[in-house]
Amino acid sequence: MLSILIPTFNHLTTNLVKDLQLQCLESKIIFEIIIYDDASTDRKVSLENSKLNKLSNVYYKRNKINIGRSAIRNKLAAVSKYKWLLFIDADVIPKTKNFVKKYLDSINDNYEVISGGIAYSKKPKKKEQILRWKYGKKREYMSIIYRKNNPYLSLLSSNFLIKRKIILKNPFNEKISKIANEDSIFSYDLKSKKIQITHIDNQVLHENLENSTIFLEKTLRFAKSSLIFVESNLIDKNYMKITRTYFILKKFKITPLLKYIYYYLGDCFKKHLRSKNPSLLIFDFYRLSYICYISKD
Repeated sequence: MLSILIPTFNHLTTNLVKDLQLQCLESKIIFEIIIYDDASTDRKVSLENSKLNKLSNVYYKRNKINIGRSAIRNKLAAVSKYKWLLFIDADVIPKTKNFVKKYLDSINDNYEVISGGIAYSKKPKKKEQILRWKYGKKREYMSIIYRKNNPYLSLLSSNFLIKRKIILKNPFNEKISKIANEDSIFSYDLKSKKIQITHIDNQVLHENLENSTIFLEKTLRFAKSSLIFVESNLIDKNYMKITRTYFILKKFKITPLLKYIYYYLGDCFKKHLRSKNPSLLIFDFYRLSYICYISKD
């Protein structure tokens, strides 16, 4: 028995849901697919998604107000019925036609969380997506060997299976739902409580990518939230690479220099990162210098 849970906001989920429903029917399992719309502003998308209610074992629900990524996932878990919950983001698609079966075959009573991973196409669909695609290809895609060696940091909420009782006891942190980077807090909490994560090769393709401008805005929110997490004692400063590096720079009193660099060169970095051939090295320096710029040092 399986509950497939899809949080969405302004994403059309028709193809994803129909694909998953067909795979579940072919697997001959008891299942439900719940799509929770977090108050989408695109009425056309919401209307199309609502038509999914006509499919068997598929339920579309919509919030009247936006509650954020963490809260919507917790809400999905609360309304689900079955022992195992498969969380999938609305902007991905299963890489294979036996995606559901692979997860079902991996289920073991001793397992608590099972992560399938993420993949990207050989090239972006639009040139405006080149930065997001390059980041995903080089940073978010991780081999199964790497993920097994780094089980917590490589957990992505866009594609993972978890026992219902585990997430009800260890929900996503709703205090940070409006600022970003809930994956890091969630995986850190699992690590702190010694909840084991098993990694398998069962990827989803991330195809609906943001353009470079939107991705850079999200990047700065991610960087800011990372620092807030550490300052609020929600996460260890050494858990994420960006905060670990920042505190090393702070120790050696280099942060004022990076603050100065961001102030004078931040727009130049941004222009480069929106170009046809952005450098991930400059991307890393851009967000690190931004943390230094907003810090209280």
